[in-house]
Amino acid sequence: MKAIVQDTYGSTDVLKLRDVDKPEIGDDEVLVNVQAAGVDRGVWHQMSGLPYPIRIAGYGIRTPKNPVPGMAVAGVVEAVGEGVTRFEPGDEVFGVAKGAFAEYARASADKLAPKPADLTFEQAAAVPVSGSTALQGLRDQGRVEPGQKVLVIGASGGVGTFAVQLAKAFGAEVTGVCSTAKMDLVRSLGADQVIDYTRDDFADGQHHYDVILDIGGNASLSRLRRALTPKGRLVITGGETEGRWLGGTDRQIRALMLSPFVSQKLGTFIASPNHQDLVVLKELIDAGKVTPAIDRTCPLSEAPEAIQYVAEGRARGKVVITI
Repeated sequence: MKAIVQDTYGSTDVLKLRDVDKPEIGDDEVLVNVQAAGVDRGVWHQMSGLPYPIRIAGYGIRTPKNPVPGMAVAGVVEAVGEGVTRFEPGDEVFGVAKGAFAEYARASADKLAPKPADLTFEQAAAVPVSGSTALQGLRDQGRVEPGQKVLVIGASGGVGTFAVQLAKAFGAEVTGVCSTAKMDLVRSLGADQVIDYTRDDFADGQHHYDVILDIGGNASLSRLRRALTPKGRLVITGGETEGRWLGGTDRQIRALMLSPFVSQKLGTFIASPNHQDLVVLKELIDAGKVTPAIDRTCPLSEAPEAIQYVAEGRARGKVVITI
C-alpha cells in the first residue's frame, strides 16, 4: 500500500511516499481502508518529535515507533479483530487511527464511530481530533452552560471552528478572536461577535467572559485573567512553539500552578478522542448544529506541504488529505 513514511524525526523533508505492507490488527482493532485523513497540529509533533518529552511518552526516543504519521481518519472497515463486535467489514467509520496517512490504517474499535451519513469522507476526516478537542475543552474543562459568555481565541483554526459551533450549540453567547482575513469565516460559523486581534484587544477591561478557550494563542496569563469573570474558567490548549523541551507549554504549566491560589479556574488538558464523544459529535452534525469547515484538500503525495501549511497557522478551518 502507499503511505507517507518517516524513518527519523525532523522537518517535512523526512516524509516520503513509499510502498509498505498493510498493518496487522489485534483482537480489539479495526483495519480501515482510508478515504481521507485530517491534518492536525499533533501530526507536526509526530513528525518533529518535539517537544522532547513526547518521545518518552510513547512516540519513540530516537526514531518514531510508528513510522506512518496521521491520526484523524475516515474510511471503510476492511477487517475487524476477533474481539470487535461494534463494526463489520463495509461499515463507513470515522475516528482516530495509527498511521492515517496511508491507504490502510489500524484503529482501536473504541476510537471509531459510524460516519455521519450526510458528510463526505473528507468532511468526516476533519472531525475526530479537532472536534473532540473542542468538545472536551468546552464541555469537560470549561463546563459551558446556556447563557454564559464564551471567548474562543483562535476561532478560525481547526479546533476553533468547531469550538464556535459547539459553544453555540450549548446555548452560549460566543465571541471569536481571529485575524482580519478570517473574520467572515468565524461569523459564518455563528459567532455573535468577532474580534480582530490585529486591531482590538479582547482584554480591554470592558468585556468579561465566563469561559475562555485559548487555542494557539500566546496571550499572557495576566491578560487572559483580565478578560475572565471573577469565577470564570480559562482552558488553554495548543499554542505550541518549536521549543525542544517545553514547546510553549510553560504557559499551561504556570496556569495550573496559579489556579489553586485565585478565584478563577485556570487549566489545560490533552484531548483523548473516544467512541462516546465521536457519537456526540455525530449527533450534533446529524442535527445540523455542527459542520466541518474545510480550507482545502490535498492528495497523499502533498502531505508534507499540508502539514507545513497547518503548522504555520495559515489554515481557515481544516486541511484534509485524500487517499
